[in-house]
Amino acid sequence: MKKASRMGSLASGIFNEMEERRKKVEARGVKVINLGVGSPDLPPAQHIIESLKKSVENPLNYSYSLGGMPRLYQAVAGWYKKRFNVELNPDKEILALMGSQDGLAHLAMAYIDPGDLALVPDPGYPIYSFSILMAQGEVYPLPILQKNNFLPDLSAIPEEIAKKAKMMWLNYPNNPTAASANREFFERVVEFAVKYDILICHDVAYAELAYDNFKPMSFLEVAGAKEVGVEFYSLSKTYNMAGCRLGFVVGNSEVIANLGLIKSNIDYGVFFAVQEAGIAALTGPQDCVTATAQTYQRRRDVLVDGFAEIGWQMPKPSASMFIWAPLPPGFSSCTAFVTELLEKAGVIVIPGIAFGNQGEGYVRIAMVEDESVLAETVNRVRSSFKFK
Repeated sequence: MKKASRMGSLASGIFNEMEERRKKVEARGVKVINLGVGSPDLPPAQHIIESLKKSVENPLNYSYSLGGMPRLYQAVAGWYKKRFNVELNPDKEILALMGSQDGLAHLAMAYIDPGDLALVPDPGYPIYSFSILMAQGEVYPLPILQKNNFLPDLSAIPEEIAKKAKMMWLNYPNNPTAASANREFFERVVEFAVKYDILICHDVAYAELAYDNFKPMSFLEVAGAKEVGVEFYSLSKTYNMAGCRLGFVVGNSEVIANLGLIKSNIDYGVFFAVQEAGIAALTGPQDCVTATAQTYQRRRDVLVDGFAEIGWQMPKPSASMFIWAPLPPGFSSCTAFVTELLEKAGVIVIPGIAFGNQGEGYVRIAMVEDESVLAETVNRVRSSFKFK
């Protein structure tokens, strides 16, 4: 049985590779600390769990949920208005998703024909490129470099590429670099999109994991953004509901409708009980969101300050659940470093090259363990390496 040619463009998942390596190390009796996958380790707030439990017990909630619950869409609109001061029409400008990755993976099917071009950040979250390749489109990598504050230089995109491009993916606060974008940048993005007739797709999943009183903004806050783009959001990180698989896309009504048409041919919607839990999350007390962000901020400080003491310098991110760390002294290959880190210290991080060619020279560290475990991580690295 010959597999489809598109399969040749898909890389084997780095997380699967690291999992196999973990098993081999633990087989030697070492308990591995996994800071690779960005999976929240905290539970949802109790009022969210109670809503889910109550809804699971309702026998009426086990039918297909085509289109999503109107109350959920009202809750999303209310949350966006309160958080970003963005007005959304619940009937036309919101679509519930089985986690934001559901929409990130499928939107290209509605806009990319074989050979069409999309602008994708490098380094970037892999699903952006994979979605284009699965639609048999072509990826044009947008370098996001430290010298530009990890923002793409729109003026450096060749004219012939800009004219050909149909979509652009953006993600701020960013995975993997943990960088954030400001209003001036998003205004330039809108101007660029209008000039070249490009659909902007912004992933804002980490907006609430922000530190030191920083408040990331929505792309849709900028005038004209809704005319050229959409924004994806997930309840996975903000409310620790990763396994529930609930997110949404908001913005341009035509794009929302087209993605909705794609999804209507793929699935039958999000489980009603999960939607009820989402309503409870978005409309209930938000002190749990603050507490989660404070937890990640403490974790960030344990890692960044601890590593600095042993000679591994890295910037403190202002948002996201990741640290984008330059390689420590004495290393030039991120793949070689993460291999040695696992073998010597029993610690998993992800090589930057897994997110694109521009990721060489960095590793991504996910802050997904308790502070005591992160302190142990620093001690293991201290004992295993002598950075110059």
